[in-house]
Amino acid sequence: MTSLVSIFLNQSKQIKKSPAKSIHLILDFKLLLLCFFLSAGSLYAQSKKADSLAHVLSAHTQEDTTRVNLLYDLAYANFQTDMESTNAHLEEAWHLSEELDYTRGKARVLYLKGILENIKSNYTKSLEFFKRSLEHYRSIGDQDGIAANYTAFGITYYDQSKYEEAIQVYAKASEIYENLGNKRELITILINSGNVYSETGRFDEAILNYQRALEESEAINDEDGISFVHSNLGVVYKVQGNYPLAIDHFNKSLVYDIKTKDTLGLAYKYNDLGEVYRSLEKYDAALEHYEQSLRFSSKKGNNRLVAVINGNIGNLYLLKKAYSEALTYYYTSLETSQKINNLKQTAICFNSIGEIKLLLNEPLIARENFLNAEEISRQTNNKHVLPISLLGIAETYVNENDYQKALFFTLEAQKIAEELALLEIQKKTFEILSIIYEKTGRYREALNNYQLFKSLNDSLFNRENIEKIAQLKYKYQYKQALDSASIRELELTKTVMTTSQDLAQSRQNFLWAIIGILMVSILLGAIVFYQKYHHIKAKTENIITEQKLLRSQMTPHFIFNSLSVLQGMILNKEDKKSVNYLSKFSRLLRITLENSREQMVLLSQELTAIENYLALQSFEDDSYDYTITINHNIDGSLFKIPPMLIQPFIENAIEHAFGDQKENRKIEMHLEYSKNELICVIKDNGMGITDAHENRRGGKKSLATKITSERLNILSTNYKMKGSVTIENRMKYHEKGTIVTLVIPYEKLEVV
Repeated sequence: MTSLVSIFLNQSKQIKKSPAKSIHLILDFKLLLLCFFLSAGSLYAQSKKADSLAHVLSAHTQEDTTRVNLLYDLAYANFQTDMESTNAHLEEAWHLSEELDYTRGKARVLYLKGILENIKSNYTKSLEFFKRSLEHYRSIGDQDGIAANYTAFGITYYDQSKYEEAIQVYAKASEIYENLGNKRELITILINSGNVYSETGRFDEAILNYQRALEESEAINDEDGISFVHSNLGVVYKVQGNYPLAIDHFNKSLVYDIKTKDTLGLAYKYNDLGEVYRSLEKYDAALEHYEQSLRFSSKKGNNRLVAVINGNIGNLYLLKKAYSEALTYYYTSLETSQKINNLKQTAICFNSIGEIKLLLNEPLIARENFLNAEEISRQTNNKHVLPISLLGIAETYVNENDYQKALFFTLEAQKIAEELALLEIQKKTFEILSIIYEKTGRYREALNNYQLFKSLNDSLFNRENIEKIAQLKYKYQYKQALDSASIRELELTKTVMTTSQDLAQSRQNFLWAIIGILMVSILLGAIVFYQKYHHIKAKTENIITEQKLLRSQMTPHFIFNSLSVLQGMILNKEDKKSVNYLSKFSRLLRITLENSREQMVLLSQELTAIENYLALQSFEDDSYDYTITINHNIDGSLFKIPPMLIQPFIENAIEHAFGDQKENRKIEMHLEYSKNELICVIKDNGMGITDAHENRRGGKKSLATKITSERLNILSTNYKMKGSVTIENRMKYHEKGTIVTLVIPYEKLEVV
């Protein structure tokens, strides 16, 4: 059964306001973030403006409306960086406005107080301030102030998932701005309305609003508006699976954030890009972008975004089946979300934790979390999170063979998915329904739902495009790898021949020298000859061993087997699986060829190659379990080791250790750094190594051992460091299997 995590599509939106009333909002399919702040493009200018205002205010001591306005402007200019000063200036502005009965001054102070309460997620208090501000603006007929408060209402309703109310107040604000001819604020309303349509699944209307906002922003050269629209279009294209366009729009927005040094904007964009790369299954790139986003959002103190990113990193570890790490990030996200009363992200965290518990075969705990998420989703009327909760509950009942209850929750989720055209969730419902109907003997309905599941899965996956991309990628990378291997082998062969010629010439030269000198000189010449001969021989043996190693890296047998497996997947129409397999195979091929060009490579690179090799070998069927553990005192980026020392013994364990043993097949690899020695221990629980086993294995393992021993001897001499390999039967330790102990020569880099 496919994981619910595949349905967790993250979506980030920005609500844009002009510098005069700057408001910024991030919306996620699983989360809605709201923070009012100064426009990114005006932060530096606002800082300079604050200094100027402070100077003017100190000179203007008369208590009049001018001083009220100066106090408000200074409070607004400082509220991003100096909250204490902001509150002090607001209080003085409020009291002076009361004494002067200055209505506009009171309206402005209440509006900014509403923003400050919204930042702290005190939505009820925030709305009270906006309502009071609106009343004051109405009393003096200030249309611009009235529209600004309508926009603030819309953002606050949006944060509470009250989407219809948000659309209504946005429409009122839009009407006022059209009458005023205020293009900049109309752009704001277009973006904000597009966000509501996107959140409720009306993507065509969302794109129309964004495209119109982009045209208007370009017409008036509104750079921050252009940035916001690119970001939001990136989100929509990401949800629709158009990842190249999504990346393009996010990067266009990112350029503006870098230009304006907008730390929070950078945090949002890196999170968005992390989501895209996660969808593309580029997990390393995704994690790198998440960590950058987490660093910027933590620096900015934005707990809402911190909660989202922790949840996203949890999803990444869930996809990698690192359940313990995933739970750690989910619980961190949940704790932060509950602390700031972010109901939407709280529901998402409960769904995520439920998914993990379901995978760990803990259905009761899983159901408890899904039920918590369901309750919050119904409370906030969030129809994107609710069906995920319902499907999670249904799966727990399937797990307990309670198919009647499972059917009830699945059908409700299906109804919502069809209503909002949520294709991924529809696919999931078809899959669960086919299982339920099969288990209850309703085979025709089971078949119909399975066919719908396969049909929708094919349409989402776009088999023709994936096959074409995979084919082109394979042809390019495989040809590149073979060309590189051929060049490397020719270079090695040429070096061997040159070295042999040098050796022959050296012998001849020394022979003539010995004939022409005295007996004492003969002795000295013999010593020199012996030393040089020994050096050249060692160099030749080193090159020959490298050549053997390079050829063993690219064995036609391994490549043929890999391509055969890939061909089988394609013929079986396992499109997603074949692309995943091809990606891993090409990655391993690239790493192997890159490593072969260097005498020493980073330990982290070698471990990546080994992990990819193990993943490929166990990809088609999980015929064995493997673990790779590294002591805490080893930093893979600080150690360099010779390439391909470890892999031959891993391959021997896979190919020869288990024989007819079909179950409980385990391979363990452990790295430790002790007493200035880097030690790698490889264990299997197979039949163990004996002379008889060696004979049956046709000498392949002994060949790998011989080549590795030769390399270690040469490397030990070159690096003046111990290197050795020991192979033992675990029977002597009252255990089953074989244990290989490698002492690896290394270089340790200095910490910068």
